[in-house]
Amino acid sequence: MREDAASGLTSMGPKRHGPAMSAEHPANRFMQMALEEAQAAAARGEVPVGAVIVSAEGEVLARAGNRTLEDRDPTAHAEMLVIRQACAVLGSERLIDCDLYVTLEPCPMCAGAISYARIRRLYFGADDPKSGGVEHGARVFSRPTCHHAPEVYGGIDAATSTTLLQGFFAARRG
Repeated sequence: MREDAASGLTSMGPKRHGPAMSAEHPANRFMQMALEEAQAAAARGEVPVGAVIVSAEGEVLARAGNRTLEDRDPTAHAEMLVIRQACAVLGSERLIDCDLYVTLEPCPMCAGAISYARIRRLYFGADDPKSGGVEHGARVFSRPTCHHAPEVYGGIDAATSTTLLQGFFAARRG
């Protein structure tokens, strides 16, 4: 078991450690930014998922919400967009000391990109039993073929993320 000195959270590598943290924990501030991006995505008619990448120094390098419809690109998930932006900002294909905050458990495609980018820590909000690729479905980081598994912290403000997603889909169903 490792302890994240900056956050005081513990992680078992790619295993989940619940959302037990103080209200002033930095993860809450960054998750709030990701939720703002998710809300903006919903306002554009996109599935409300938002993501933020933060440097080791706490600088926000990139933030985005889903844009699959707007960009007509099935890979334009929030996670993919922020990984591309952060790599451009840093001038590197590796985000070794960076943390990713996302409102929904990443899908297998995004989990693969997180691994290849060498993201240090993944913080996510709501579980995704249907399409998730971290703790559900493919469980990308648990595979022997996975090149890099970030520390994973799930359930960060999960209720807010879940409510946003459920409201979006309820409205679409009519």
